[in-house]
Amino acid sequence: MGDRRIGVLAGGDSQEHAISLLSGEHVTDALREIGYDAILLAIETADDIVPALAGIDTVFNILHGGAGENGTIALLLDVLGVSYPGSRPQACARAMDKPRAKHILSRSSISVPPGDVYDNKQDIAVFCEDTLTQYGLPLVIKPCSQGSSIGVHIVTAADTLIEKARETQEQFGTFLIEKFIEGRELTAGILRTESDEEALPLVEIVPKRGFFNYSAKYDEGMSTFIVPAKLDEKTADKVKRISLASHRAIGCSGYSRVDIRLASDGTPYVLEVNTNPGMTPMSDLPRAAAAAGIDFPRLVQMMLETAE
Repeated sequence: MGDRRIGVLAGGDSQEHAISLLSGEHVTDALREIGYDAILLAIETADDIVPALAGIDTVFNILHGGAGENGTIALLLDVLGVSYPGSRPQACARAMDKPRAKHILSRSSISVPPGDVYDNKQDIAVFCEDTLTQYGLPLVIKPCSQGSSIGVHIVTAADTLIEKARETQEQFGTFLIEKFIEGRELTAGILRTESDEEALPLVEIVPKRGFFNYSAKYDEGMSTFIVPAKLDEKTADKVKRISLASHRAIGCSGYSRVDIRLASDGTPYVLEVNTNPGMTPMSDLPRAAAAAGIDFPRLVQMMLETAE
């Protein structure tokens, strides 16, 4: 693949535009460092994609959120006959649709936080009251198809639940309300190696304020990252095994990132599976790879080698 031109697709029109561009810049630099003919394809909207693909043999899609991550772009590349690494369209669509992903994981005997979906057909106040009665506080409100914790609220007081629910509905439409899982924030990078897909060393995230929101993810100094996570071997193996099972249940291929809350009773609850994990200096997949002895250029190359 060394003589092929690689287009690193980044930017897009989702709320993760800036992070996608930063990821794209680092991936492009890494590809050039190891000798690939790589170019950053910085786009603003989906309409920019087809013109940008002129002369491109393989696309490294680093778009985060929206059409870039929900399978739409992957499907377009399939139709155009352009190869790309990572998961195929259906897996991307499953992963991005949080209620659907939760159903798939639960059906595979993987623990997920209990919760319900607001679908715009119910009275929102009644829905909130029923959810509060069933699950108690704290509760998590999250859009059904966003990444980077965009639009996520941790609700600790009953009198703010409806307000936050209406705010989320107005901005994103459908949303989930889930029981908040008290515990430790973990993430597992999944990567195809020479032997098979495997879970990399676990990352534990300790936000300095609140929860692991957008600021805690990307602002320097807002979180502490412990790699590998300080877990006993049995627990770490269990979390890795469940993370890899989640990756496979969704149908992902090549690589992904699985986010988990490890409850105080030792149960790993899978929060979501990400098919286009961030590739910034603050991102978890590169941190996990580094702990496994895989530097950033080698990680990018390993990801690229999954292209079909």
